[in-house]
Amino acid sequence: MLLVELECTHRSGSRIKRRLKLADFPMPATIEDLDFSPERGLDRRLILELAQCSWIDKFLNVLILGATGTGKSFLASSLGVAACRLGYFVRYVRTSRFLHSLAQARQDGSYLSFLRSLNKADVLILDDWMRDPIQLPAAQDLLEVFDDRFGKKATLIVSQVPVADWHARFPDPTLADAILDRTVHNAYRLPLLGDSQRKLRASRTMPHT
Repeated sequence: MLLVELECTHRSGSRIKRRLKLADFPMPATIEDLDFSPERGLDRRLILELAQCSWIDKFLNVLILGATGTGKSFLASSLGVAACRLGYFVRYVRTSRFLHSLAQARQDGSYLSFLRSLNKADVLILDDWMRDPIQLPAAQDLLEVFDDRFGKKATLIVSQVPVADWHARFPDPTLADAILDRTVHNAYRLPLLGDSQRKLRASRTMPHT
């Protein structure tokens, strides 16, 4: 009986490692490592609830918002890792590179195959959302992606741009309406406050004279 339990534990651990590798997170991050200092504005109860991943089962979205360096990517990664631990498939991408991949797929004829591969991810994490200008073909590609995922899969968006400014950054208002309708209205919002975490870490490691 003990050997069976050990084998099950080993297989479970191997599956988690495989999901973590496929997710391609930019950093090691877990919910246990999150800093819930009051000045960061994180709702501990909500974060721990999201870590249980019921939002994924309900095909909802999460928006992580805040200034550069406030720890948005770390929080996104920690929620993604929590999902991997519970058996969900996650894909983590930088928006600019993601749009480039979509454009390449259009050119080489693998576009539909690429879209189908995206749908295998229970959670798609888009980091650096709206950091760069969105061109019309890219906006059309994004609508295809979100149209496929709406009501079927979950999406997590990380952005330093306030949601109120998103609409104006799209080249076409009709596309903007359609994309925001599929991403914003069914989403939890996690605003991050405080100083840059990179700046704080640097100040702790710098020698004081």
